Amino acid sequence: MKRLLVMMLCSMLLILTGCSGGNQHSQSTGNHKLQKVTIMLDWYPNAVHSFLYVAKEKGYFKEQGLDVDIKMPADTNDPLKMVAANQIDIALSYQPEVLVARGQHIPVQSFAAIVRHPLNTLMVPAKGSVQSPKDLAGKTVGYPSVPLDEAIVDTMVKSDGGNPKKVKMVDVGWDLIPAMARNKTNGLIGGYINHEELLLEKEGHPMKAFSPTEYGVPDYYELVFVASEKALKQKKDMYKKFMAAASKGQQYVKNHPKQSLNILLKHEEKSAPLDKQVETKSLNILLPLMDAKKQPFGYQDANTWKKVGDWLYQQKLLKSKIDTKSAYVNLD
Repeated sequence: MKRLLVMMLCSMLLILTGCSGGNQHSQSTGNHKLQKVTIMLDWYPNAVHSFLYVAKEKGYFKEQGLDVDIKMPADTNDPLKMVAANQIDIALSYQPEVLVARGQHIPVQSFAAIVRHPLNTLMVPAKGSVQSPKDLAGKTVGYPSVPLDEAIVDTMVKSDGGNPKKVKMVDVGWDLIPAMARNKTNGLIGGYINHEELLLEKEGHPMKAFSPTEYGVPDYYELVFVASEKALKQKKDMYKKFMAAASKGQQYVKNHPKQSLNILLKHEEKSAPLDKQVETKSLNILLPLMDAKKQPFGYQDANTWKKVGDWLYQQKLLKSKIDTKSAYVNLD
């Protein structure tokens, strides 16, 4: 679930002119042909992806006539880049990234909100002197050199009455946990409440997490399903079938979380083994954040897109205001 916003955009533009086609192959199964669909995760398989593996194992995708291939990215920039180039059908990405891409004229659209609220939080040691974001003045915050994280800290500190210019941002790459565990920084941004916070707690470093939405940052969708505009127009029925199966998978996860995690664990990446206890806690955190309440699973709200777009423009992550209504589509 890692976040890189701007650096991939130039290479995306280059790929767009040279690649096309997408994944439109079919696979025969008995007397039926299944439409091949490729989805690339945002990171290695973990609790948030449980519904996808459930839908695959339980045959929900096949019920819709789909043969879904779930891939893990070699690099965190890959999913959005590849879906923009029509090299894959679906990418699991992030709402702010979609808007930044649109600002660079990359023709991608979100077609479902998966995690409806931020997982990325500003973390500090639970027993430290920082009681709110403004207390970070004169202190250091470790982050993975992502512009979005800088914007979040800036907004949070300013909203809390502090001076963000007095906060020193320290690039620690993706070594977020070691940076905090070894007291290299006073705070952390870029870590998730359902991952880094849980792992730090398990290692004996309890954290206090400040939610961005309580300090001026708009409530954004952490994870969204993304496709190219072209593919969504040409294969709308396929995407609707995919969402029908995915929704059924998510409902199963809600009703049978233990069984769902057992399915997920069978698909763990060998280079990133999962801790069942951590993933269990993670899923408990995620389920309410993935719930669209009275709306269908994946529903997206126009006002949410507008607020996030306006904030990104204010933070200069967008060079100009964009039409946020064109950045997403609800399939139902």
